[in-house]
Amino acid sequence: MDRGKPGSKMHVLSDANGLPLLVGISAGNTHDSEGLKPMVERHQTRHDPDRGRYFKPQRLHADKAYDRADLRKWLRGKRIGVRIARRGIESSERLAAAGG
Repeated sequence: MDRGKPGSKMHVLSDANGLPLLVGISAGNTHDSEGLKPMVERHQTRHDPDRGRYFKPQRLHADKAYDRADLRKWLRGKRIGVRIARRGIESSERLAAAGG
């Protein structure tokens, strides 16, 4: 948590090619992981008028800030694959190479 940090944070949910799909803003003193659920929920409710169905993310890649058991469980419950760097175990830079 960034205690006492003034300002705001921008959260970006992008596709596998880096194209931004959603952008959100939160207070600067909140932890990054608090922005994950609202972003995923908003993305899942987006409707594709050309195909007549809703988008469903298949896999989520994230850095160590999102390494929380409750978030992993929540994502699995939504049938979304999880690839989150583990704190103290792996480097966030390796996520891109392991993604595929």
